[in-house]
Amino acid sequence: MTNRRNPSGALSRRGLLQGAGATGLAVGLIGLDTRPARAEPQRGGTFRVGVHDGNTTDSWDPATTASILMIHSSHVCRAYLTEITNEDMLGPDLATDWQATKDDASQWRFELSREATFHDGRPVTARDVVASINYHRGAESASAAAPLLSDITEIRPDGDHAVIFDLSRGNADLPHLMTDYHLVIQPATEDGGIEWANGIGCGPYSVTEFEPGIRAKFARHDGWHRAGEGAWFDAIDMTVLNDANARQTAIVTGDVDAVTDIDLKTADMLARAPGVILDDVPSGTHITMPMFCDVAPFDDVNVRLALKHAIDRNEIVDKILFGRGTIANDHPIAPTMPFHADLPQREQDLDKARYHLKQAGHDRLSVEISVTDSLLSGATNMCSLFAEQARPAGIDLKVKQEPADGYWTNVWLKKPFCVVSWTARPTPDVMFSLAYKAGADWNESHWQNERFNELLLKAKAELNQELRAEMYAEMQSLCRDDGGTIVPFFRNRTSARRNNVMHDAQIAAVWELDGARGYHRWWFA
Repeated sequence: MTNRRNPSGALSRRGLLQGAGATGLAVGLIGLDTRPARAEPQRGGTFRVGVHDGNTTDSWDPATTASILMIHSSHVCRAYLTEITNEDMLGPDLATDWQATKDDASQWRFELSREATFHDGRPVTARDVVASINYHRGAESASAAAPLLSDITEIRPDGDHAVIFDLSRGNADLPHLMTDYHLVIQPATEDGGIEWANGIGCGPYSVTEFEPGIRAKFARHDGWHRAGEGAWFDAIDMTVLNDANARQTAIVTGDVDAVTDIDLKTADMLARAPGVILDDVPSGTHITMPMFCDVAPFDDVNVRLALKHAIDRNEIVDKILFGRGTIANDHPIAPTMPFHADLPQREQDLDKARYHLKQAGHDRLSVEISVTDSLLSGATNMCSLFAEQARPAGIDLKVKQEPADGYWTNVWLKKPFCVVSWTARPTPDVMFSLAYKAGADWNESHWQNERFNELLLKAKAELNQELRAEMYAEMQSLCRDDGGTIVPFFRNRTSARRNNVMHDAQIAAVWELDGARGYHRWWFA
């Protein structure tokens, strides 16, 4: 058994928080407005927010949570075992402490808050946690979170205020996975299920009104177990504004106090509007250009390297993202993510591109890339710019604009070279296991690298954070130099608020508005 005092390096909550900065576990994010808070938090007011995505099919079922309205609402009225802090570190929510109780990270124990209550006054117990996580497990589960929990063999109470997770193999990331937006803690039913249909939870606010795809309203839950840490607003009023122009108008006129997403083409103009502040936060959301490594000409690593050297990432960030992004390095682990490796940055080098083409036996190369603008405003223009950049290296990149309807079924995982948009995943293991592991359903480049897959298994179960950092650094290097995916940039999350809405200098990047937790972290001046 290991605990937080064990010098072996086993990971506990306290050890993680103390060692994160030294081991690369977390990087704080700084938005455009980086000045210290100008006043102490104070209670009062209704926080009105325009969110950019909602659907008439929205429901409180955590297994099917997908829209921004429901992701944000879940963080408003529900609670998780752990959370991503405003500094993008792992922190407590319902769990006050956690530790691996076996040296191979195949068993974890979470201590629960003894103060937590549901909105109807019932205490939150270990039985509720067991039922809530089990709701997403099993062969019949329709939950999008089910793959994250595949290693769990059993979840069991340890008294009323602790739970134990038994795993089939070690997983040092389990506490981090508990932040996934599906894994809310709900009241258990007599048959071992959960109550979810009425929106009840144990979060900082309780639901007072809900119209799927239109609006959600909330009032402060005075029994919130973390009341001393936030929930400064009296109420939350969330309205779906799918149209970018409608969101911009609403924030400029003061009809809302914040909006979750800004059209990058007009962001600079909006930043000059009186009373409006942009929060421009680096994130792990990124674009990929996967090439099938088992299909010619991409089956030759020299062709892949020629294309990687031909792209000018800086120009693309400047012209397509209007500077609101971070250049990437042909792997998916952003500087904002745990275990990001500071590798030498690949820059455009047309001489190297021509060299690798020659090594592959080509004087010139003609390839087609599929894209649709539904992935990113300006995605087609991005590919056209890439084509211009690559032409002097002898690469003829033909851009095929595909219909948005059916892109994910007819193009992604079907066409040998295309453009894909990915949201950030909580840890390198999740990202690599989804899209880079040999045999993974979403291995979009068909890449297989024996050393990479060996490291993936070892790193997942390794509790010594320095060793994990070394393994993940090598894996990022393998992706960069052998992998089949071009990763040109990471997108910022750009949202806006009125200047009377206060927050700390740093805000989280996992979702808009401080990781969807600005509702309880922020306050009115």
